[in-house]
Amino acid sequence: MNQTCVVIGASHAAASFVTGLRQDGWEGKIQVIGDEPYIPYHRPPLSKALLAGEKNLEDIFIRPEEVYLKADVEFLLGVKAKEIDVNNHQIVLANTKKIHYDKLALTVGSRVRKISMPGDDLLGVCYLRDYNDVLQIKSFVKQGGKAVIIGGGYIGLEAAAVLNKLGMHVTVLEMMGRVLERVTAPEISEFYTRIHTEEGVDIRCEIGATGFEGNDKITRVLCNDGSSFDADLVIIGIGIIPNIELAQDAGLKIENGIVVDEFAKTSNPDIVSAGDCTSHYNAIYDRWIRLESVQNASDQARIAASTIAGKEKSYNALPWFWSDQYDVKLQIAGLSQGYDEIIIRGDRTVNRSFAAFYLKDGIIIAVDALNKAPEFMMGKRLIIDKVVVDKNKLADDKVNIRELASK
Repeated sequence: MNQTCVVIGASHAAASFVTGLRQDGWEGKIQVIGDEPYIPYHRPPLSKALLAGEKNLEDIFIRPEEVYLKADVEFLLGVKAKEIDVNNHQIVLANTKKIHYDKLALTVGSRVRKISMPGDDLLGVCYLRDYNDVLQIKSFVKQGGKAVIIGGGYIGLEAAAVLNKLGMHVTVLEMMGRVLERVTAPEISEFYTRIHTEEGVDIRCEIGATGFEGNDKITRVLCNDGSSFDADLVIIGIGIIPNIELAQDAGLKIENGIVVDEFAKTSNPDIVSAGDCTSHYNAIYDRWIRLESVQNASDQARIAASTIAGKEKSYNALPWFWSDQYDVKLQIAGLSQGYDEIIIRGDRTVNRSFAAFYLKDGIIIAVDALNKAPEFMMGKRLIIDKVVVDKNKLADDKVNIRELASK
């Protein structure tokens, strides 16, 4: 009862961790250190409903403030942790204040990958990772204005869809040969290129930005092929970097993230970690992975809470993700890396509803379901159970997907 559990990072994982810790019977003190001045909020709506003006900050809080008050969780917001002193069980804050911990949870998440090129400090050159980023972006949004998105990943495409809806002329610049090349199959990339083009967004691949022009404010983006694009707003979305520095300086094991076991324990017995910042072994895919997803942050944090409370449970969840663009909801189950065959269910060339099943050695390892919720739900079961399916039936949209899952 006299022990203190400190959480660094007021993230999605933190919200799941602190409530789970109380539910698992932890009676000691709980303190959360967050460098933003807000209690934990959902990040996916930042590039969608919040940017579109359909929701405000309070609407995207993961839990109302009253829940934390009832659970007796203390937040230290707008404060940055500078160092973890593992020998003395202390957190050193940027203001030099020290906080004692008996148990520590690192839910520090990740940050945007930034670029360095001429003009990158001009007003209107923005990133999209937190609430304040959205406020900054919105100040440059104007009907009939020109927006350039650098990076054709999910965040970039989601932002492009919203800005297009808000009346801006949007151009997406992607250095690779197709949008979403790092994360999905060519068939999905072609589909998203088609729907964005149909909506009026200009998709340009194999083009990279080399600099920005303007006096104080962005007016033009310069590219490596000699072309340039007028811009009132630039959003850079070229990936994220896990926040491992605190853990690394504290001597914790790091390999593409903070290494944790199936109980979310780090290499230090008094420290757990969860979310984007962690690397863990996934038995379903028989490999170490680092996941950038709400599902992983929430589920792994719940495991971490049980560990701190002395009720260990192993973590072995199937990863899943989603993306909303225009009238298309993409739901992804599993990890498609390493697939050797893809089966398309539905007409991807005309419609906005189909599913792509990724197979390896005849077994489904992942599914991308676009406006196909049943395929997403049944796909998860097919992946976990390693069901050998009839490929002809899988490709036939007239066959009920539930028939395949019942085998």
